[in-house]
Amino acid sequence: MDYSRMARKLREKIALFSGELSKGAPKVAGRFVREMIYGIQASQSVVLTKIGRTLEETVSLKKVEERLSRQLLRKGLGQRIQDNLLRHAAPLVGNETLLILDPSDIRKKYAKKMQYLGSVHDGSENELGIGYWTCNVVATTVDSSTIVPLVGQLYSTKAPGHVSENHEILRVMDMVAAATRKRGLWVIDRGGDRKNLMMPMLKNQYRFLIRLIGHRYLSYAGKEVLAADLAQSCPMLYAETVVKVDEGREKIYHLEFGYRKVKLSGRPEELGLLVVRGFGVEPMMLLTTEPLRKSRKVLWRLVRSYIRRWAIEETIRYIKQSYELEDVRVLNYRSLQNLVPLVWAAAYFAAVLLDTASKLKVMAGYVLKAAKRVFGVPEFHYYCIADGLTSIFGRYPGRIIKVTQHGSAQCALFSSTA
Repeated sequence: MDYSRMARKLREKIALFSGELSKGAPKVAGRFVREMIYGIQASQSVVLTKIGRTLEETVSLKKVEERLSRQLLRKGLGQRIQDNLLRHAAPLVGNETLLILDPSDIRKKYAKKMQYLGSVHDGSENELGIGYWTCNVVATTVDSSTIVPLVGQLYSTKAPGHVSENHEILRVMDMVAAATRKRGLWVIDRGGDRKNLMMPMLKNQYRFLIRLIGHRYLSYAGKEVLAADLAQSCPMLYAETVVKVDEGREKIYHLEFGYRKVKLSGRPEELGLLVVRGFGVEPMMLLTTEPLRKSRKVLWRLVRSYIRRWAIEETIRYIKQSYELEDVRVLNYRSLQNLVPLVWAAAYFAAVLLDTASKLKVMAGYVLKAAKRVFGVPEFHYYCIADGLTSIFGRYPGRIIKVTQHGSAQCALFSSTA
């Protein structure tokens, strides 16, 4: 295999994709987006010094870093990249696509000078720290391991103009809905069952599957009843067995599930309360706009849709770890907000354009072989793709230059009419 030729073709593909991301931006901004997408892939980092080293510039590294820093401050650039990325990805989202919404965080444990640092909850260490919040959306389907990174947005609770977490989540949902014409089913974990989120979602006719906590009240048979009490009395209609692999060990769960038809107080829409027993002591409760009926296929598909959300948590970790997002060192808040959509665009290239585009299937296979992993390919193979890209670009470096568009770089993963 001619790896030199592969590296050149990959750079051309990145240049084409970057051109679509920077549509409507000045020429100098287009060059910046091209260099950043390539640099993030080639260095597996968001550190500007590391990115600069991959660009093969004739000027000093210090000048390259200064130029990248200036462009990263460009007003509105991050939102333009995000809007163009959504426009590019929208045809991949069909009616049966799952839209996994995941509020996450970037912890900056030792940072002091970064602008508008706020409080975050570090889930891995289960403690409060300082850093920034992100609101992320990944598209997938029940029966596929394919992922499509759609949105990555950063915000701080200390920044001027910040309203609330609910406001940030709804803003992201509105962005996706506008691009996809409301296709897809939103799948949200605990915390998504706040009325300040659910009421706007119902008003906007967004379809959703949300995990409830037990002390929420629902309207059932004309009475206000605790969700936990409804779950306890819900008849279990069907049973299934699932196997979860955690740290190399298999754990078997014997599940039972059933449903109730409910409403939210003050709303006319009939909703479904899907109750699942077997994951823990207390039953799991999923509130959905999807019509429920006595059908194993219908109910089990929704249970699997929520379980699929757990796997997407690995996707978020992949993006953060593969590109060293928590090692970000830019100090300006606008620069940080511009950088995160660039990282998600880089992840989109690796996960969608590289891994699944029909013209690059063979190439993707060789990229996997080039990855520096000796003891087999891990289940989440995008780690290998990220490693492989870095390996190839490291062995065969070159400048990333503008390429004339000869056709769409898009590929169909999910039918928009599914």
